[in-house]
Amino acid sequence: MIKLSYSTFGLTNLSYLDSITEVDKAGYPGIELSFHRDQFNPFDITDEKIAAIKKRFETVQVKPACVSTASHFFTPQRPHEPSLMTPDLAGRKRRIDLVRRGIDFARKMDVSLVTFGSGFIRDEHVANPSVNPRELLIDSIQQCLRSVHDDEDITLLIEPEPGMYIETLQQGMDLVKEINSPKFQLHLDLCHNFCSEQDYLGALAKAAPYAKFLHVSDAQEGYNLKLVKMTDDLKLDMDFAHYLIYFPDSAEYLLVDRDHPIYFYDGEKPDSRKLKRIESILASVNISQSPAFVDYNSLFAGTSQFESEIFVYLISVPGLTYDVLERARPIIIYLRSTKDANGKLLMNKMVANTLTGIVHFHEIPGEGTMDFAASLKALNDNGFSGYASVELYHHVQSWQKALNDSYRHLSQFV
Repeated sequence: MIKLSYSTFGLTNLSYLDSITEVDKAGYPGIELSFHRDQFNPFDITDEKIAAIKKRFETVQVKPACVSTASHFFTPQRPHEPSLMTPDLAGRKRRIDLVRRGIDFARKMDVSLVTFGSGFIRDEHVANPSVNPRELLIDSIQQCLRSVHDDEDITLLIEPEPGMYIETLQQGMDLVKEINSPKFQLHLDLCHNFCSEQDYLGALAKAAPYAKFLHVSDAQEGYNLKLVKMTDDLKLDMDFAHYLIYFPDSAEYLLVDRDHPIYFYDGEKPDSRKLKRIESILASVNISQSPAFVDYNSLFAGTSQFESEIFVYLISVPGLTYDVLERARPIIIYLRSTKDANGKLLMNKMVANTLTGIVHFHEIPGEGTMDFAASLKALNDNGFSGYASVELYHHVQSWQKALNDSYRHLSQFV
């Protein structure tokens, strides 16, 4: 049986107590209790706050479904960092401590599920190839598991996410099997899975027996753009994605796109040597069209209407420094706001960095292309039972619409 829930992460304009009341009023049976640096800071939890939350639950029908440890908690502009696989032990311990606080909160609230993500391969990992990120992740999870008592009903869940080290459901299942603990299972996010699985429904069916909790939001097709560093052995697959290649020697970028290749230069246009290099890269994927040249310094670098979209994109790109990622921001703004000679936007869909080209941007259920009837049926038919929690952190300003529209659309399927 699948029951609907709503995450407080989408209600951060409200107080924690008011968010519980509003989810109850909207008709949801469950609510996901998410840590948040402003709304509900796990480092500020007191006995008085716990008592107030428990008292509020006594006045409503809605029940706490899961505790979500905060992905955006430590540094909002660098979500998920530090992670459970950060090379720096001090960083890992900060994340472990946060998960442990989630366990303690779940214990006090009589909640049986605590969820987190693996984190990303970052430039620190690339710079230290002797460090095994999987070993770090497993050790961190085992440390978290030691905080769960043998006689209590608390299960830790890992949530695969686009771009993360644990990205696909198969990777999640493999990790669950390797950890080999009944207190460690999967948290499925349907938006993430839609972005990461070629056989989406088949993957859900296979993962259902390992899953204890769902996140729900909608998604749509985007402009799949892989941001990569130039190397001698770089392989490009234009049937898979477009590419934005970063050149470390000049901090310039080449957009590899069949319709409009563009070189973003800094100060001076490429000389003959660099031009040959650019043409060689384009020729390797059968692009004979000469690239356009755009002066990087002429690009708009301020706040744009694409802030949320670009933010989600950039944090999902692994293996590059944040400076490289942030330097790409004006380029993406340019591509999303500039039209070609035919009046068509150079990038006429939201930017994506996924395995399918679906955009990792949580939309209100019913406003994207996901088939929720088939998705929930695949899970239900293969043994999943539990809460499906709507997570819409992009819709905080319009939370009432998101809360009610989501319930209206999803309630017909559960």
